[in-house]
Amino acid sequence: MMEAALQMLDVETHCFTDPEEGLEFIFEHPPQIVLTDLVMPGLSGMELLERVVEFDPAIDVVLTTAYYSTESAVEAIRKGAADYLDKPFPPHVLRTRLEPLLARHRARLNALDLERSLADHASFAGLIGNSPPMWHLYAHIQRIAPHYRTLLITGATGTGKELIAKALHQLGPVSSGPFVPLNCSAIVETLFESELFGHVKGAFTGAFQDKAGMFEHAHNGTLLLDEIGDMPISTQAKLLRALQNQEIQRLGSLQSRKVNVRVIAATHHDLRAMIAEKTFRQDLFYRLSMIELKAPPLVDRDADLQLLTRHFIARFATQFNKTIHGLTYRAQLLLRQHDWPGNVRELENVIGHACIMVMGTMIDVTDLPDYLRHSDPVPAAPLASPEASTLDEQERRLLNDALAQTGGNQSGAARLLRISRDTLRYRMKKHKLTV
Repeated sequence: MMEAALQMLDVETHCFTDPEEGLEFIFEHPPQIVLTDLVMPGLSGMELLERVVEFDPAIDVVLTTAYYSTESAVEAIRKGAADYLDKPFPPHVLRTRLEPLLARHRARLNALDLERSLADHASFAGLIGNSPPMWHLYAHIQRIAPHYRTLLITGATGTGKELIAKALHQLGPVSSGPFVPLNCSAIVETLFESELFGHVKGAFTGAFQDKAGMFEHAHNGTLLLDEIGDMPISTQAKLLRALQNQEIQRLGSLQSRKVNVRVIAATHHDLRAMIAEKTFRQDLFYRLSMIELKAPPLVDRDADLQLLTRHFIARFATQFNKTIHGLTYRAQLLLRQHDWPGNVRELENVIGHACIMVMGTMIDVTDLPDYLRHSDPVPAAPLASPEASTLDEQERRLLNDALAQTGGNQSGAARLLRISRDTLRYRMKKHKLTV
């Protein structure tokens, strides 16, 4: 009867009377939807639901039963079921309940195609983003790149300051020259001068031969001084002199060497506050900050979260030799709820972790790092009152409780009930509920 009813939806169906045999088919040929009874010999519908969701969370599982209970309905929804049908039901009800799932699957495929297309067209000199803060940044880079000699990039850790520096180098007149990054926070204070300017043999204990510094390595190119706020104040004076004169002097040498270097400084520190605390030179700050660019934090780039996620998934899927299409809706929801204190670098780490852990083609919540899943502030779904005796009364009470707890927010109510927003809207329409 069910197979005949579904022929009107123009879908391919495969029927099994043995749940283990059906599950084996699912593993070999992942379908869009699994329609299963709750009570079956050998393997229950709830167990089958758990194993299908674990295998591929993108598969929608619909449970049917003639033995309805509120507890089993709530448990099924919490475990990831897309819908729960009480038998008997006429064929048109089955079609009506499955049509939104099929439409959602088509929309998901279209969204994945759109994300791939946007990711291909939303890059600029190695930077990825299509949000207003990023377009503002792109415009400034284009205007600045041909002309700057020194420049300061500020922004929180993980916002991509080095990528911005590389974009400036790539679009500038010295793009054919070297790009030399130096992490100031990783250098021992006593070796700073040697790293920047080089030394001659015998300049200090352990100097067994002449060595060129970073300024010489970056000649006719760009030198990035990353985390310049960590540079010792004694070295800052010598850096200022090198910037003013475009000359350096190797440690232990009396000979000056001319260099042609564009210098980009980057920091997550508040250099103005450091000037007030006398830990950063004011004259060096003004020499560096004739042009100052600010890398926007990820929390201000809502429109870029999916683009960056798609970019990292594609990169890690290739690296790990896996086929990964994207994230499930609830995984996307969890990423959107996070405030990303580590910015793009944290997102890259999270997606890399998920791409290693995922077993199917879609990344689910269980594939994300523990700290993201355990920080989810969404409370458990509310239980319906035991006084409600019928299915409709129980369902209506669940919907009302969820909507009340979220102030009428449909997305929040759907999260509470662990169902999709489309399913929530369908059930609200069914019970004539409005917010």
